[in-house]
Amino acid sequence: MSTFPFWIGFGDIHEQTGNVRQIPELAEAEAVLVSGDLTNRGRKNAAERILRDIQRVNPRIFAQIGNMDYPEVEDFLNLQGMNIHARGLDLGNGVGLMGVGYSTPTPFGTPGEVSDDQLAIWLAQALEPVKDLPHLLLVAHNPPFGTAADKVGGKTSVGSRSVRAFIEEVQPEVCLTGHIHEARAEDRIGKTQVINPGPLAGGGYALIQLTKSGLRGQLRMIGQDGT
Repeated sequence: MSTFPFWIGFGDIHEQTGNVRQIPELAEAEAVLVSGDLTNRGRKNAAERILRDIQRVNPRIFAQIGNMDYPEVEDFLNLQGMNIHARGLDLGNGVGLMGVGYSTPTPFGTPGEVSDDQLAIWLAQALEPVKDLPHLLLVAHNPPFGTAADKVGGKTSVGSRSVRAFIEEVQPEVCLTGHIHEARAEDRIGKTQVINPGPLAGGGYALIQLTKSGLRGQLRMIGQDGT
């Protein structure tokens, strides 16, 4: 790998961590970014087991819950100093990391669902500590509306309008997202690169690197792209 700092991002783990050790760059990454859905309607014990599996490869993790995680998983992430939901963190080198977990309502009544208006409030809260940094990385479990990353059946958009509006206004350099398993894709909203690597069990992940021209993400698959 180059000398430029990089991070590995993935999500929609759903308690299947077998592919963690198959990501060739994971051990050397500055940190691991988990976009949400660590569990399948799971609680603290499930999350602890999943995070332990990741830590065996790379101990530095920033994570947030998705709609399939109970709120007590967020409490556990807070205790571990890993939580990025509704928070902004300075990663150094001018890079700001901010997160928004949960999701808008689904047909399945999952434990981590909130209104789109609530996502907007959390996004504004997360931005505040990092708004003056030159490079911004957004981790949003719920993908932005109207992108390749939020399509069900290849055509129906089910993403968040609040996440999209935030991206349109703020223009983070990269948005790592997930939630919609079948919408593994890369897209753009203005200057923002949107990456949904799909579920970890499917082999998808993102490599996000700080280059001379800013943050750049790569959508990767285990066993492909030369890995």
